[in-house]
Amino acid sequence: MEGRAAEDVFKDFRARRAGLIKALTTDVRRFYDKCNPAEENLCLYGLPNGSWEVNLPVDEVPPELPEPALGINFSRDGMSEQNWVSLVAVHSDSWLIAVAFYFGARFSFDKNERMRLFKMINDLPTIYEVVTGNAKPSKDQSANHNGSSKSKSSGVKARQSESQTKASKRSPPPPPPPREESESGDDDEGEDEDGQGEFCGVCGENDDGGDEFWIWCDTCEKWFHGKCVKITPARAEHIKHYKCPSCCNTNKKHRA
Repeated sequence: MEGRAAEDVFKDFRARRAGLIKALTTDVRRFYDKCNPAEENLCLYGLPNGSWEVNLPVDEVPPELPEPALGINFSRDGMSEQNWVSLVAVHSDSWLIAVAFYFGARFSFDKNERMRLFKMINDLPTIYEVVTGNAKPSKDQSANHNGSSKSKSSGVKARQSESQTKASKRSPPPPPPPREESESGDDDEGEDEDGQGEFCGVCGENDDGGDEFWIWCDTCEKWFHGKCVKITPARAEHIKHYKCPSCCNTNKKHRA
């Protein structure tokens, strides 16, 4: 890892977290298939480059880094897929915290540096919250969000509500507005604290500092960055009822 400040550890944390969220949402079918209970003890790793892998634990004792939960594959077929994925998400959150504060100890962070690191981590939704759909803004953020203008594309659902939507079907909330940088230009620290609105159902972020395109899933009623689900504004114009990758995968499993 380059650097030895709280921001450097947090950057590593966010990259590993993004990989784990991807494994448990958009790549959940591939992740599920890799966790064959017939295999040996397997672990889910979030990698510093934002990807993920399912692999055996390292042989070194003690390991260079804390190890994830061991043997996640053994319980795969013993519970519902949703409960299993949620359980893996809980253990992944614990592992991320362990890795982050391992680096904090290695780099001799003092009390203030540890508090800064924890604050940056705590401003993000947990993986469990993202996977279960419980990642919600604070009350203050919700109040500001409800009064904000719809400056971004609202996706398929919002366009329908502007024409003729069924009165019995609720309209989605507007997507989150773009974040404004502070006068100092340094918006890394507390970027999620100052953010407003809904969180993306894939990456867990509420914005990334630009005029980003968002799309609404008619099935799970969550917002997604267009880039996270590989939907462009032009393609969205031709979609009447959008289903996110997780909802599509769930439907495929029920049909199988």
